[in-house]
Formats: sequence, structure tokens, C-alpha cells
Amino acid sequence: MEIYHVLNRGVDKRIIVQDDLDRMRFIQGLYMYNDRNTLSRNARRKPVTRREIPKRDLLVKIHAFCLMDNHYHLLLSPAHEDMDEISLFMKKLNMGYSKYFNEKYKRSGALWQGAYKSIHIQNDNHFNYIPYYVHLNPLDGKFPEWRTGTVQDGKAAINFLQTYRWSSFMDYFGIPNYPSITYRALLTDILGSKSRQQTNINTIITDSYLSKWSSMIE
Repeated sequence: MEIYHVLNRGVDKRIIVQDDLDRMRFIQGLYMYNDRNTLSRNARRKPVTRREIPKRDLLVKIHAFCLMDNHYHLLLSPAHEDMDEISLFMKKLNMGYSKYFNEKYKRSGALWQGAYKSIHIQNDNHFNYIPYYVHLNPLDGKFPEWRTGTVQDGKAAINFLQTYRWSSFMDYFGIPNYPSITYRALLTDILGSKSRQQTNINTIITDSYLSKWSSMIE
């Protein structure tokens, strides 16, 4: 299975989510746009609360994700080993959210820095580390020293991650959050149990040797 680390930022590093409604709309987009079928204009542009969604013909397998204020990270595989599936999904996701955001905030022009950046995960060390990197991004706000492996209170950092709703971390950590979005069979073997994840996260964020990976990812 081919795995790709896909990421994008707001143009000029601008904020791409203003509130939790925007965050939820982006998360819903991960579900709605992962479908070969065409969505209605209403579904593309407005936040969704409760509605019937037909069975999807998946474009990609979303292994992990994290939404930040001005960028996002995704770990993807094409659903049918066709790279065009990733391209189509990313086009739908970026365009759909951009239309929603521009309409809501009465702005025009590009929202994203570019189409997106895609990194093929081929090295075993990279493959084993990248799920943690994606899930640890929210620490930038309260524990930015995680990137240099100098966090003093690892328990507090892990507790914070358990409260961050806008990533797939909680679902892998045994806390149901957005289970219908991610395909977790592959990374579950890598991340392991909750106690194993706690041990590995604590090691990563408190070991300056491992911090080198953070500068190599993006």
C-alpha cells in the first residue's frame, strides 16, 4: 500500500479556520469529498448538521489527519491504487472548503498556498514516525518545545492531545471522535495500544535526538 503525506497551508500562512464551525466543516469535508460521486452545491457550501449521506465510492483511504489553524496534514492512500484518486480527492477538498470559506467570510481569491504538497512515504523510519508527527502538531500551541525534544511535562502534553478534537489522534487513542473518516487498520499496528503510544509520545517529545525528524517532515 502506497502512503502519502499530504499537506497544505493558507496563502501567506493565513488562518483557514476562524471558529469551530469552520473546523467541523473541514472535517465533514474529509468525509463528504471522499467519494467518486458528485455532491450537490448545497452540500459543498454549507455546514452540515444531520442529513442522509448515500453510500460512498471511496477515492482514498485516510489513515490519519490533523487540522491546524493555518494548515492541515493528511496521510492518504489511493483507494484503488490509482494516484488520480488522490488528486481528485484533494481538488474536491480544497475547492469545496475554499468556496465555503469565501462565501461565509465574503472574500474572494485563493485560500490555499497552492494545490497541495505530497510526500511519498518510502523510508521505514519515516513511516514509523510520520503518524506521531501528524498527531503531535497541536502541541505547537501549548508545548512548542516538543519539536526540539525538550518538553518537561510529558503527561500534560499527552493530556492536551486528548482534548484536541480536530485530528485522528483520539480515535487511535481509544476515544471515539471521527471513526467514520479514517481507515485505521494499517496504522493501528504501528501505533499500538494506548500505553505504547503514551510511551512513544513521551520519548519523542522529551528526546532531543528525535527532534531532528520534525525539521525533515515538511
